Amino acid sequence: MPIIKSAIERVKTNEKAQRRNAAQLSTYRTAVKKFERARIAGADDTKDLYINAISAIDRAKSKGLIKANKASRDKSRLTKKLAN
Repeated sequence: MPIIKSAIERVKTNEKAQRRNAAQLSTYRTAVKKFERARIAGADDTKDLYINAISAIDRAKSKGLIKANKASRDKSRLTKKLAN
């Protein structure tokens, strides 16, 4: 446990950021999974879920949660799945 005041504050800040990042990553993963489940089930709202998943990927990339190559790879894979 840190003793210096600034180190104590950094620990609190890091924990807060970690919770925020974990929540945003979870939202991204959930959006992708919802799209994939709907596509397999043949649901009617696949296009909307695709748009939500792409948006979640872009949001995660802009926040630095995933790298640009992973974002473009995921988007490419989702687009292929949408076309099939």
